[in-house]
Amino acid sequence: MAAGRPRLLFVTDLAYQARGRRYCDEDIFLTSRLREDFDLALCHPLDAPALVDSPGFDAVVVRNSGPVLHHQAAYDDFRERATARGVPVCTQLTGKGDQAGKRYLLDLTAQGFPVIPTVDRPQDLGLLPETAEYVVKPKLGADSIGLEFVSRERLRTLAYDEGSGVLVQPRIDFRYEVSFYYVDHTFQYALYAPRPDRRWHLERYEPTPADLDFAGRFIDWNDIDHGIQRVDACRAPDGGLLLVELEDLNPYLSLDLLDDATRDSFVASLKASLHRLLGRP
Repeated sequence: MAAGRPRLLFVTDLAYQARGRRYCDEDIFLTSRLREDFDLALCHPLDAPALVDSPGFDAVVVRNSGPVLHHQAAYDDFRERATARGVPVCTQLTGKGDQAGKRYLLDLTAQGFPVIPTVDRPQDLGLLPETAEYVVKPKLGADSIGLEFVSRERLRTLAYDEGSGVLVQPRIDFRYEVSFYYVDHTFQYALYAPRPDRRWHLERYEPTPADLDFAGRFIDWNDIDHGIQRVDACRAPDGGLLLVELEDLNPYLSLDLLDDATRDSFVASLKASLHRLLGRP
């Protein structure tokens, strides 16, 4: 290790297979660039709890480590140890989005945010708009694991309540999905999927001021000082945007789809964020 350089523990699962994405390629690229400023070691999420107790690292970066539900106990252990020791983590562990499961969709619905309406109790079904189909998904789900489309008649027969760990939403006939990528509170770029049936066939998207106002509301609500966030939204039939997901744990960044200048700008922003996290100018 070079003397005086910050030391990062980079948590990733290079073997994780994701539909339509190559996690390993993205993290290989990202670590190659972070090494320009930091001494860096990679580890699997199952090894993170033990290594975070090591005195050899100044901060931890959690990246493409797959859905946490595949290693929930290890992740919970890692969070507890990092918090107890005061280890700086990127993304900051106080996130209220996917870091804490998807209950935030209920909270945002109740607070009147522009989000796909979400309930978790049969008695609240009347709060959702009438539609032919509904989406039932687990509060701790990821990568569409456990997601199911059901009719209203079928929904009435399902045994679920707020303690069962599932959410119910109307199935939106959206025009396209769009994602806004942030480092700390600063917008970096946006990508969208022109075809709803091809979620990860993404193209560059030029957001309007109204689009950035929409995404910025959720970044402000989450109130994270350090880290990467992705605001996923859908363009509803009426032309407005609705939040699909606020990914503040390990959002895939689709860096391979960016031009060199945008990719370099993102890396520079991430490096600057990590230096600030470590109290270095």
